[in-house]
Amino acid sequence: MPIQDVGTGTSITFGTSGFSARVASIDGPGFSRASVETTHLSTTSNRTFMPGDLVDRGELTLSVHHDPSLTPPIAAAAETITITWPIPSGLTNAATWVFSAFCTGYSPSVAIDELMTASLTLKISGGVTITAAS
Repeated sequence: MPIQDVGTGTSITFGTSGFSARVASIDGPGFSRASVETTHLSTTSNRTFMPGDLVDRGELTLSVHHDPSLTPPIAAAAETITITWPIPSGLTNAATWVFSAFCTGYSPSVAIDELMTASLTLKISGGVTITAAS
C-alpha cells in the first residue's frame, strides 16, 4: 500500500563537491521514455507504438537559500547525489534515491526585503537506485 507523507525532513547530499545549501523545495526528477512508432501502410484506424529501450531520468530543480559565499558546483564533474526522503510514520528507515548527476544551472534571485533564493538544476546521467523505506 502506498505511503503518504509530507516533504519536511527531506535532504539531498552531494557526494564529491560537498556542495551544501538550505533546500526549500525539490522539483523532479521527471522520468520519461520514448515511444517508437510502428504504424505502417497496412495499419488501419489508429497509429501504433512500442516502448523505446532507453529511459531519460530527467532533471531536478532545487530551490535553495542563496548564499553568495558558496560556490555552486556548476563546473564540477558528475557526482553521486543522494535524496533521503522523510521516514514514514511507523517505519524506521527512510527511502533513498541515489544517482549520478551534474549541475547544469544556478540562478540566484534577490529582491528588496526578501530572502535570497536560487534555482539549481541537476541533470541525471544513468539510472536511479531506489531503496524503499522500511
